[in-house]
Amino acid sequence: MKETKSNKELLILLKKGDVIAFDNIYEKYSKRLYGFVIRYVKQKEDAEGIVQEVFIKIWETRNKIDIYSSFDSFIFTIAYNTTINILRKRVNEHKFHDQLKSVSQITGAGQIIDEIHFKEINAQLKLLLNQLTPRQKEIFQLSREAGLTHEEIAKKLNISVNTVKNHMVTTLAFIKSHIDKGLIANILFIGLFL
Repeated sequence: MKETKSNKELLILLKKGDVIAFDNIYEKYSKRLYGFVIRYVKQKEDAEGIVQEVFIKIWETRNKIDIYSSFDSFIFTIAYNTTINILRKRVNEHKFHDQLKSVSQITGAGQIIDEIHFKEINAQLKLLLNQLTPRQKEIFQLSREAGLTHEEIAKKLNISVNTVKNHMVTTLAFIKSHIDKGLIANILFIGLFL
């Protein structure tokens, strides 16, 4: 019989970088977070992306987790703030996109700028992908380039959906922390990760 650990025990292990504890926390909270987020964003892909972003933040800030405070409050606050920030960004991106459209209709410059940014981002991304493990790279490419869902990737590679999700969380965290910060807005604008 499988022994289940308490939240406190899992959080202590997570703070030490234990991936199995992270998997257990993901398993415990991902569906609830998804249900919470979908009420705000209304689209499955958006909600899944936000849940992934929440777990990226949990992994990145695991050393700062207070094991004596309510982890439920902590994780749902991160989910709420991430959702609101993404919704605000989208509003601003739509405004920026509309401005860029009007400028490009007048000058024709917008398309050239987008192509230059896309080439820069693509070159950086290729360098970063080569630093991943072969499995991480394969999962990332199946997701982002081939457009497969987590379920389709899991079936194709004969691994669990949670393994796919965890690889995506760590891969996106790695890319986010290593890519040129000046291009992050352009990545979001071009829609490379969304």
